[in-house]
Amino acid sequence: MRISSEQIKIRKGQTPIVVLTAYSAPVARLLDSHVDILLVGDSLGMVIYGMPGTEAVTMEMMIRHGRAVVDATSQALVVIDMPAGSYETSPQQAVLSAKRLIEETGAQAVKLEGGRDRAAQIQAIVQAGIAVMGHVGLLPQRAAEFGGFKTQGKTPEQAEAIVQDALAVQAAGAFSVVIEATVEPVARHVTEQLTIPTIGIGASPACDGQVLVVDDMLGLTDRAPKFVRRYAALATVIEDAVKNYAEEVKSRQFPAA
Repeated sequence: MRISSEQIKIRKGQTPIVVLTAYSAPVARLLDSHVDILLVGDSLGMVIYGMPGTEAVTMEMMIRHGRAVVDATSQALVVIDMPAGSYETSPQQAVLSAKRLIEETGAQAVKLEGGRDRAAQIQAIVQAGIAVMGHVGLLPQRAAEFGGFKTQGKTPEQAEAIVQDALAVQAAGAFSVVIEATVEPVARHVTEQLTIPTIGIGASPACDGQVLVVDDMLGLTDRAPKFVRRYAALATVIEDAVKNYAEEVKSRQFPAA
């Protein structure tokens, strides 16, 4: 039986919540029994499609990969990102987009970026019966507004804005909130202030859980944020395997008689 959003919500302050991204059936299947949440992130635009950012990711992309992850798993809560342009216009647009993502993928929750400026959208989606994960701090879909992928919360103004955004997300009904690329004192303060779990990505050990892009932690990406810990070096393993295969094909060692 899958973990539910309510089960995640009551994990506040308990054993840290384990979250990884997943974009494909084979990888999702391997992760399923080891994580609490699988996030079908719009980071797939960069990881899978080689885009420079997440702004051009479409609903169709999210649905295609979301369906694959859901079909391949049975235990972890599956959360799917709402892509840029699918929720910002109005609460009505946000509800329609969220319903489509849930209906066409089978995911259990959606995630969207923003705080006070997206509270109405979060509230409308929750009232429509769909669980929502929030996202504050650095917002990748609006990275250009932040001057790129830069650490947030360094000034008193930034810190207060992040705190107020997180409180607004909670008040709107989200069951948890991601805090991205935010200095530890701010992430810690937000975590202490909220009654819902915080999931950090580059936001210190103070959060109630952690999320990483799976390709980053497995060593499959050329460049990763400085907060990422690489738990494997699969790029080298894959390259060595392909090199050996190529050599054996050229020397007619493969296939065998």
